[in-house]
Amino acid sequence: MEIVPLEVEHLRQVLDLGFSVFDVNTKPYTSWSLTTVAEHLDTRDSSCWVALDAERVIGFVLGSMEFELRDDWAYLEWIAVDPAYQGRGIARRLVDTCCEKLFASGASRVVTDVESSNTASATLMEHTGFTAQVTVTLFVRPNPLKPTSEAAKTGLARRPLIRSGRLVGDNRLPNM
Repeated sequence: MEIVPLEVEHLRQVLDLGFSVFDVNTKPYTSWSLTTVAEHLDTRDSSCWVALDAERVIGFVLGSMEFELRDDWAYLEWIAVDPAYQGRGIARRLVDTCCEKLFASGASRVVTDVESSNTASATLMEHTGFTAQVTVTLFVRPNPLKPTSEAAKTGLARRPLIRSGRLVGDNRLPNM
């Protein structure tokens, strides 16, 4: 297994791995798309890496020097490891490699976010030097004039939202 910079030839495998492991319905502002991945290749001082087993992408991390309005803070946005390869320290190596590059690019902090029920990711972040700083609770108020179906409650009635500032995604539905 080796960790190398993300290149164009890795895009399809990274996208497919993301669709196989991410639950993009967990948070309504989360999206996973070809555009999301490809934009990282076109971002100033990005820090995107893949873990390869021969030519197969078994993990990846996508980070950049772009976090909100802070020029000195970086963002580790996406990380995934194929379930068949989890527990081998690959995610930790990906996070460390990404953060080292971001710090070398001038970041004073690297920020990431983890969904509250994702204890594996929270543990990984704690073991790689991240500390919990801010907790945000998403409050939702349904329209009382419209009946709420189960699909609407889970967000399945609409296409996944695209993060502000990002281009429209490829409209693939997440794996259920």
